[in-house]
Amino acid sequence: MVSENKEAFDKFTRAHFEYSIDNDKNQENFNKEGESVLKIIHEWEDRLCKQSEKAGFGSYTVNLAEKFQAEVKSHFPLIDHIGIVVNKFSLKNTTINFSSMSSF
Repeated sequence: MVSENKEAFDKFTRAHFEYSIDNDKNQENFNKEGESVLKIIHEWEDRLCKQSEKAGFGSYTVNLAEKFQAEVKSHFPLIDHIGIVVNKFSLKNTTINFSSMSSF
């Protein structure tokens, strides 16, 4: 999977590293690179599970998929953060006059 899609995984590995350092700054790039890698991962997971089902091991498919995802997460622990949307907002500066407030 990785060797057939080396360029995509290389880009995602770099994006994953940068995201681990500064989530807010790198979320957009992480989502972009992660989207293509997630498609590849899901495609390979489907291939793996379909082969298992065709061979008559349908009852083991769920466990196989979970092990596959666990292996992916062992290499990319933040992969579940792909697709997070960060809404940036700011607050207006306000002035509070403490002299008019009664003491507590």
